[in-house]
Amino acid sequence: MKVIDTIALILIIIGAINWGLIGIFNFNLVDTIFGTMSVISRIIYTLVGISGLWGIKLLFDNK
Repeated sequence: MKVIDTIALILIIIGAINWGLIGIFNFNLVDTIFGTMSVISRIIYTLVGISGLWGIKLLFDNK
């Protein structure tokens, strides 16, 4: 697995866990750690979103 694929997968997992926490407990871990819509939070959300798009590529990769 390429390094970028591993990084994307980790970010996808982080995003999924955060959404699970929001859905079950109404608790946003990213906002709690970095502040509501701070620059760092927005960067993390952007990277998770890009990783989700990269995950589409991973889905269709031939191994």
